[in-house]
Amino acid sequence: MKKVTPKKRSLFKNKTLIIGCGRLGSSMANKCSLEGKNIVVVDKNPDAFDRLSDAFGGLTMVGDVTHLDFLQEAHISTAKEIIITTGDDNINVFVAHIARKIFDVPEIYVRLDSPENEVLLKGLAIKAIFPFELSYDKFNVLRGGRK
Repeated sequence: MKKVTPKKRSLFKNKTLIIGCGRLGSSMANKCSLEGKNIVVVDKNPDAFDRLSDAFGGLTMVGDVTHLDFLQEAHISTAKEIIITTGDDNINVFVAHIARKIFDVPEIYVRLDSPENEVLLKGLAIKAIFPFELSYDKFNVLRGGRK
């Protein structure tokens, strides 16, 4: 693991850790950055950070979140919340479990494509985000609440 200087260490305290910088992750990162939150965004693809706005004021890290050493390097243990938004439900559930069971991150949000996978989070105080439900709800609002 890389050494972090005391000055740099303060950048990692009380942060929001966002894993996955696709459409949802980058949108969340940009919004949180505008709100003045301390943000660290992680993705395995360095090109994914191109989705972040020019005004983004957080840190970015390239790495594999399925490796415990990398999560420690990303200072998961000092995160106040983690938002997991990769396109892979298996990775998202895995990281959510690690965040809860090993690092005891207080607030955990995980993107899931398949509603059936929510059972894997049962009893863990992890909140699931379902993009299809958000789209469906938005569609209903646009239609004036008609079904």
